[in-house]
Amino acid sequence: MDVQVADLVTIGLLVIIEGLLSADNALVLAILVLGLPKHQQRKALRYGIVGAFFFRIVAIFLAVHLMQVGFVKLIGAGYLFWLTYSHFFGREEGEDRSTIKPAAAWMGLSPFWGTVAKVELTDIVFAVDSILVAVAMSKKIWVIITGGILGIIAMRLVIGQLLRVVRRYPALVDGAFIIIGWVAIKLLIEYLGPHGLHVTDLEINKWFSMGLIVVIFSIAYFYARKKGAVPEEDEQEAANLLEKGGD
Repeated sequence: MDVQVADLVTIGLLVIIEGLLSADNALVLAILVLGLPKHQQRKALRYGIVGAFFFRIVAIFLAVHLMQVGFVKLIGAGYLFWLTYSHFFGREEGEDRSTIKPAAAWMGLSPFWGTVAKVELTDIVFAVDSILVAVAMSKKIWVIITGGILGIIAMRLVIGQLLRVVRRYPALVDGAFIIIGWVAIKLLIEYLGPHGLHVTDLEINKWFSMGLIVVIFSIAYFYARKKGAVPEEDEQEAANLLEKGGD
């Protein structure tokens, strides 16, 4: 195996980029599993992380064909738009939006397995987006795999922190769904852009997208802090759940 200093630098950059780009992925996964009972959340999250590993590795070996399956981004955008619409407009009158809807049966699956299926479908969408970035930085499979795996580990840490914060400050939920709506717009533009259908020349800069996510989350966080946190005992229970998340 040909190992050069440039490869190690590239791996480091991939880890950083994967960690940054995974913020939107992590947020979607966190919101999805929050609909489950507490004792099932860590199991669903574990399946999600395993799926993230698996689908990214598959995407690496199919990288040369990913441009032909760009419709995955269109499907992902539609799904995330539906999540956002359901949160803001699909509730009963007077229902508190800061509460996460309990997971429901989906496509004939139980609430738990339906949630796992949604998590894995989300992983597929983001695997396509992530690997296209990685392939543009290096043509060496081992470099891409190493950077991707380390980046997913970073994503797991991000998910843990997001779960902790959202459960501590439920008023963050609206901000989370605004970000999910933005991610849907980004995926749609990428599908229609120069690397997709060529319908438009518009491209979303990754750093701009990340910056916007940080701004939205920061505003929502300060608003949630003003609204107040859940009782301390609930926060400790959330912390215990996250500490066991990788068990």
